[in-house]
Amino acid sequence: MRIAIVGATGNVGTALLRRLGAEGGHDVIGIERRTPDAGAEPYRHAKWRPVDISTAAAPAQLAEAFAGCDAVVHLAWLIQPNHRESELYATNVTGSSNVFNAAIAAGVRQIVYASSVGAYSPAPKDRRVDERWPTGGIHTSHYSRHKAAVERLLDDIEEAHPEVAIARLRPGLIFQSGQASEVGRFFLGPFIPVQVARLRPPILPMPSGMVFQAVHADDVAEAYRLALVSGARGAFNIAAEPVLDRTTLPPVVGARSSVPIPKGALRSLVWASWELRLQRSDPGWIDMALQVPVMDTRRAREELGWEAQRSSQEAITAVLGGMQEASGIEASPSLRPGQQSATK
Repeated sequence: MRIAIVGATGNVGTALLRRLGAEGGHDVIGIERRTPDAGAEPYRHAKWRPVDISTAAAPAQLAEAFAGCDAVVHLAWLIQPNHRESELYATNVTGSSNVFNAAIAAGVRQIVYASSVGAYSPAPKDRRVDERWPTGGIHTSHYSRHKAAVERLLDDIEEAHPEVAIARLRPGLIFQSGQASEVGRFFLGPFIPVQVARLRPPILPMPSGMVFQAVHADDVAEAYRLALVSGARGAFNIAAEPVLDRTTLPPVVGARSSVPIPKGALRSLVWASWELRLQRSDPGWIDMALQVPVMDTRRAREELGWEAQRSSQEAITAVLGGMQEASGIEASPSLRPGQQSATK
């Protein structure tokens, strides 16, 4: 297959390149604002085209890059600077529109898009939901609003172009050790060193309603590979077991147990420290953890043949271990220690 990957040096993009390179037989076009060290693994398996998907020139540049491709995988996403939402929107929503429209213009017959559990509307935590749950987003989270907006773009494209196979993967939080420095830049900021992961609190403060899912980047990459080779259509929930909550998360961070804290107090603390630029996690991330659904992944297992090979706890452990060493992937402009990133 000839596959274009937009956002190919980020967390999932790097894992997908590893997977496709190991499988062989694919002609891969990597698209990034900043190209990687193309001679290093896994980036040597792709031909590279520099494109900023948020610009007016992007549609023509992307259509040229997509010429002759069987499939386009869209992974690019901006998380920072989250104090300037218009800048995020230009990449996340307008940029996604540019990618999809360029793929259609180039005659691409398959689009695989990196959606998220964050696209879903609020849901109760006491049951699992499948892919039919509404994707209206969490309105207090820019990440969630943008993910929901891109789902609407794809709805329109599906209706106008039924000949194009469109798959939407909706994973939980995605982790691997190589993204550790990126996680620090995105969510901690300059005043909180990534080595904070070495701390082992005896008791983990955690709101009772904070229930979420995680998955290792290599397992997500396999889901993308399976979607590509099968020509999958529709949405697929992607997450590992167990669900992370006040019982299953504390052992991962070395705590003996958890203690409930008021949701409002936690949100106020995060909001104040974010407003003061002391850390980079806006309170929308707390809102998502408290409100997004617990996903049922049956469809991915039955239709894609996908199964997570690592537990959610192993995924968390991988990134915490990487944070202890302030690790990254030197060849990637997105994951390189000390760099900023515009991709997932």
